[in-house]
Amino acid sequence: MAYATVNPYTGETLKTFPFATVEETDAALQAAHEAFEGWKNEPIEERTEVLRKAAALLETERNEYAEMLTTEMGKIMSEAQAEVSVCVAILRYYVEHTKDLLKPRMLLTQGFGETDVHLVNDPTGIVFAVEPWNFPYYQVIRVAAPQLAAGNVVVLKHASNVPQCAQLMERLFMEAGAPKGVFTNLFLPHDLTEHVIASPYVRGVALTGSEKAGSIIASLAGKHLKKSTLELGGMDAFIVLEDADIQSAAEWAVRGRNRNAGQVCVSSKRFIVVDAVYDEFVERYRAEAAKLVPGDPADPKTTLAPLSSATAKKQVEQQVADIVAQGASVEYLVDVPKEGNFYPSALLTNIPEGSEATRTEIFGPVAQLYRAKDETDAIRIANDCPYGLGGSVFTSDIHHAQEIARQLDTGMVTINRASASGPDIPFGGVKNSGYGHELIDLGLKEFLNQKVVING
Repeated sequence: MAYATVNPYTGETLKTFPFATVEETDAALQAAHEAFEGWKNEPIEERTEVLRKAAALLETERNEYAEMLTTEMGKIMSEAQAEVSVCVAILRYYVEHTKDLLKPRMLLTQGFGETDVHLVNDPTGIVFAVEPWNFPYYQVIRVAAPQLAAGNVVVLKHASNVPQCAQLMERLFMEAGAPKGVFTNLFLPHDLTEHVIASPYVRGVALTGSEKAGSIIASLAGKHLKKSTLELGGMDAFIVLEDADIQSAAEWAVRGRNRNAGQVCVSSKRFIVVDAVYDEFVERYRAEAAKLVPGDPADPKTTLAPLSSATAKKQVEQQVADIVAQGASVEYLVDVPKEGNFYPSALLTNIPEGSEATRTEIFGPVAQLYRAKDETDAIRIANDCPYGLGGSVFTSDIHHAQEIARQLDTGMVTINRASASGPDIPFGGVKNSGYGHELIDLGLKEFLNQKVVING
């Protein structure tokens, strides 16, 4: 599939881009390596000055960047602007904190003095970033900001339906003063992915994508002995206990499941409600979902966007049909336009125990509801899933919620709100949701050589 901008609301193909050739790819990798040889020796203050300027540019040109998100993948304008804003915050986080986070660490060891053994952080080379379309800037900045600050360089393979967003990311860093090759966008065909990973200049691979894509990339990285980080899918559990504020839980549930038209990896997808308040929760969810306004994502009144592509819509339709065929019931909660890639906000109920639904991540505004006997049963249902990205617990007892959070087999848990992330909160999952972390010091050091230096 070629790189192309296809408006999800109108279906119009606006622009296409040719794939990079082997020769262009090799030239880009060579240029990135040469840029790294200089970039790694720049003082941290000089590297983070590029991030500071990039943040200022993004902030000033927020609407231009946001409009491209709406055009290419259908994100509603308020959410598009919010994505740009969080990118600004991530860039500024590393401007402020990189120097302290990369300070050498003195180790107290047997046989050496208190200042004889140091742990230092050295950049390694090119980080190959393979990124998805659902957050075209945020996913890129989550990798690029820490890696550029640390002295590595980045080569980007973005999703084929957001080529102009990818170009804007490259433009951003160039305009901010990054030398040519420090951040490179390539319209790379799938069959050149291993070619890039195999390059001796590439020292790490960061992927955000599907479980299938993650398995492929991890295999290739392992084959060529390259470190990798994977941020994959999620089936986040949203647990509602008897003492929860049910209205607040329903509002958060609808917001969390329908944000970005449900196309979010770390979003609430399985709503596990104890029997005592299940019926009330369902009614309140229906009422809140009925308030959604499908329409043109560029219209400020729109609150439910189209899916990113016709292919995405067909996949959601097939997934729901398969789950219903296994015995579940589906209820559509809002009417959507026939034109465009819309899928209505929906509820799946009466899902049979052990069905494929519990292992199927639906990338659309479809909520799976489960009736739990009690709290213990709710935790069991939550953990009976191959994914482990995020999760939520709703209860009036915060201390008890924190105890439950420790029992959930996930990388992140929120209390009394839907799954969330932030510029200064580490991001990562467990099980089939991947491995490794992004953001704060954890993301900063993923592709660094944490080198031991010993004085004799």
